[in-house]
Amino acid sequence: MNLADVLIVIGSVLIGFLLFILVVIGLYLYFIDRTQKQHPVLRNYPLIGRARYLFETIGPELRQYLFNNDTEGKPFSRIEYQTIVKSAKYKRDVIGFGSLRDFEKPGFYIRNSMFPKLTEELKMDDEKVKTKRYLLVKEPLFGQRKEIFEDHVSKAFLLHDEDAIVIGEKTKHPFIVKGQIGMSAMSYGSLGDHAITALSEGLGLAKGTWMNTGEGGLSEYHLKGNVDIMMQIGPGLFGVRDKEGNFNWDALLEKSQIPQIKAFEIKLAQGAKTRGGHIDAEKVTEEIARIRMVEPFKAIDSPNRFKEFNDFPSLFEFMEQIREKTGKPVGMKVVIGSPDESEALAKAIKETGKGPDFITVDGGEGGTGASFQELADSVGLPIKSALPLVHSALINYGVRNQVKIIASGKLFSADRIAIALAMGADLVNIARGFMITVGCIQALKCHSNACPVGVATTDPDLQKALVVDEKKYRTANYVITLREGLFRIAAACGLESPIHFKPEHVVYKDDKGRVISLEEMYQSLLKS
Repeated sequence: MNLADVLIVIGSVLIGFLLFILVVIGLYLYFIDRTQKQHPVLRNYPLIGRARYLFETIGPELRQYLFNNDTEGKPFSRIEYQTIVKSAKYKRDVIGFGSLRDFEKPGFYIRNSMFPKLTEELKMDDEKVKTKRYLLVKEPLFGQRKEIFEDHVSKAFLLHDEDAIVIGEKTKHPFIVKGQIGMSAMSYGSLGDHAITALSEGLGLAKGTWMNTGEGGLSEYHLKGNVDIMMQIGPGLFGVRDKEGNFNWDALLEKSQIPQIKAFEIKLAQGAKTRGGHIDAEKVTEEIARIRMVEPFKAIDSPNRFKEFNDFPSLFEFMEQIREKTGKPVGMKVVIGSPDESEALAKAIKETGKGPDFITVDGGEGGTGASFQELADSVGLPIKSALPLVHSALINYGVRNQVKIIASGKLFSADRIAIALAMGADLVNIARGFMITVGCIQALKCHSNACPVGVATTDPDLQKALVVDEKKYRTANYVITLREGLFRIAAACGLESPIHFKPEHVVYKDDKGRVISLEEMYQSLLKS
């Protein structure tokens, strides 16, 4: 018997043995499925029923990559996701052939000018930014994609000094902002240290922006990029509490003396969860517990409101105390549920003569690390409904010039941001867009500590996937590209700067093709 015959015999034996093992496993599973009492499908259709559960498990991935078209997926469609990735990775936002938007559907459109501004007529800061980007050299259907990771210098696309936005003008230490786009609240603990560090360093590279700590307190990772910081204080008082869970004024003062902290934000609610936050026990490491001033390895549920106040006057008094203690601007994060709430807020500011230096209006379409389905789907208005209500109410009571408005809720592209600015926002916050820049693939596992790409997890092994020194450049590129897009849209509207977007620059087209300006839509909200 020659070598070939020997190999054939060995192969046949191995195949036979493998088939025998599969038959044994199949019979075992058949018996288990037939006798179990939990799953009717498996009881009636052993083995085949398991295929149903397999496809159910991998269904989200199949839909995301194979079955949903480019504009169908949620929370972000494939085209939306890729737009963010390409801006961050290649610092490019150019498309070919045409838009994938369905122009038959109703929606908002930005009104262009017959006489747009030339590039040299735009009013912006001349500051430059050094970053890195990928240059795609070759992308064959089969084989290795060839890319070059190169140094890149570009304009920062910051506002001119004369147009800088000042938050808390009457405070001892006002917060001066030259970029209208910042990072929304994302806590260390919900995101891992690699993600927070990459975001901090990337935003620091981009200049003129800020990051919000989220209600989880200030960590050393927020500080690594030397970026301006808004420290959020939630009902759980994480980072500014004592052992009994009471507000700790000494801890607040200590935090306020950190130069990078420019403002404090009182979180009343978040768009995707109009309740307190939650973090699972496995995410509460000793480090996170130290930062939040809680016990390690115990699940944390913060209450859905502060015990320090229960109405606008007591809220404003609490803000006043923080402002006096720190000398820095104090704002509030809210979710709007009706016109009455906006009216009540504006009226209270007018009558008390006190109130926030800024209001962050978070739309119901916003994201979260963990929430309940019914809250995320149905509680709180989306941003394009909520924002005009707040803006108009503040105008009606004559206090709009006292308060800056920050809008958030899927404002991940320059056109969406421009529309939000026209609706009354001064600034915008982005969360999930920045998560995508550091590697998020929409696995929808933020609540599980099992994020496969190391973003929304504190697991050290999973976090190895996220390389800070590469992802930080993507964060910088994304925010710079957005600011460039804002100036590009402003020029198309005949404006020298995006600070000049007004309701007159946006129109709404209904499903019949009829057009109404945003100004006309606002007339019912504004009192004569």
